[in-house]
Amino acid sequence: MHAPSIASDTNQFEANPADTLRLPTVCRRTGLGRTTIYRLMAHGLFPSSVRLAPRAIGWHRADIDAWLAARSRASH
Repeated sequence: MHAPSIASDTNQFEANPADTLRLPTVCRRTGLGRTTIYRLMAHGLFPSSVRLAPRAIGWHRADIDAWLAARSRASH
């Protein structure tokens, strides 16, 4: 009989690091600066970052793509 598996508290970065974007890439893709990204995050208007290491964060590529798509639809 198998012991029940315990779901680990991992993020998507550990599953596929290529799907996680660091801040310089997010800035280039969105056209936003660092301060603007953090301000929008604080107001719930930008995807939340994920912790990659004690002093490193990133964003899920799918979250940034969805945010860009929604922003594009809103402007038309």
